[in-house]
Amino acid sequence: MQLVEVKDRQTGKDFLKVNVIINGMSPGYIRPLDKDVSFVFDKNKNKAFRYGETIRWILLDKEDQLIGRIAAFVNKKYKTIGDDVPVGGIGFFDCINNQFAADMLFDVARHWLMQKGMQAMDGPINFGERDRWWGLVVQGTEIPPMYCMNFNPPYYQQLFENYGFKKFFNQICFALKVKERLQQKFFDRHAECAADPNFSSAHIKKNQLEKFTRDFTIVYNKAWAGHGGMKQLEERVVLKMFRNMRQVMDERINWFVYYKGEPIGIWINLPDLNQWFKYLDGNFNLWSRLKFFWIKTTIRNKKFTGLVFGVVPEFQGKGVDSYLIVESAKMVQGVHIENGIYKNGTPIYDDYEMQWVGEFNPKMINVAEALGTYRSRILTTYRYLFDRAKEFKPHPVLT
Repeated sequence: MQLVEVKDRQTGKDFLKVNVIINGMSPGYIRPLDKDVSFVFDKNKNKAFRYGETIRWILLDKEDQLIGRIAAFVNKKYKTIGDDVPVGGIGFFDCINNQFAADMLFDVARHWLMQKGMQAMDGPINFGERDRWWGLVVQGTEIPPMYCMNFNPPYYQQLFENYGFKKFFNQICFALKVKERLQQKFFDRHAECAADPNFSSAHIKKNQLEKFTRDFTIVYNKAWAGHGGMKQLEERVVLKMFRNMRQVMDERINWFVYYKGEPIGIWINLPDLNQWFKYLDGNFNLWSRLKFFWIKTTIRNKKFTGLVFGVVPEFQGKGVDSYLIVESAKMVQGVHIENGIYKNGTPIYDDYEMQWVGEFNPKMINVAEALGTYRSRILTTYRYLFDRAKEFKPHPVLT
């Protein structure tokens, strides 16, 4: 077996190809867009390069056939609560079912990280934001991945754990059938808020992105900034995000709640883009983009996915979450009121799945479960301490 560092165009293509070779025959596999993976390693596009660096390898067998890949990262901004040693990362791991081959990949990444002063490595993680390419699928490996979510065969779990990785935290995805009626408690709490004329709601409008950018930023910074290492968002960053989402945004599934005209709650969702991208075979060139817009126009997307749900602290525990959910359900589920009774109509999607929630965040898990969801899949972020005698500590629980 031979390790080859990714340094040029050809090895870059081979790095992408490994994922297809290893996973392509799995029924649930959806090939990621090449551009989304390549973005991570582009110094001109990925802002993580301001604070760190990355390296990649591919693994060849004795016949020069591709059998594995891995990337390693260092990022000064990467830190979790309670860390007492510098931690690097590995990601984009793919490998045949061979422990020796996997160990070669883990070893080369570990040695590089040690040279960079790291004393532990987490993986599989992303060199960038946590909403992409984060975690190893350990339950639900047969389910097609959501957009920019890892996909892997079940044996990867043994490759990691046999090497010595330990579970740092689990990442839980929650799902539901949109046609299922919400629990009565949501309607009861909604009615209480709806009786107060100070409450109002609105879905996002593409021709008013500046207004909704401001509203999103206010709620996000009040609800999340300063918790678990989350930082303040700037309006310009949110506006850029909304503009990037504009072409695939469905106004009907992005909702805001207001009290006396001030934003107090948000629920941001997107159609599951993989339901369209699965027809593109990883490409997004000019022809593929034209094909995408034709597919988007002619093929109904049956699934949407949750990105952000939150209420500002001063309104938490006051039924605002229920008000937000039911206001959204009026359009998404066709919920309407007849003689004071909430009734479902025709849903505009069939399935809903939330992006993962860390098991260290019991409050958000409670919110997700209260929706009547089921646990659709579990991913795991592993940690490997280079000092094997050092006590291993899992991710602390947020309070």
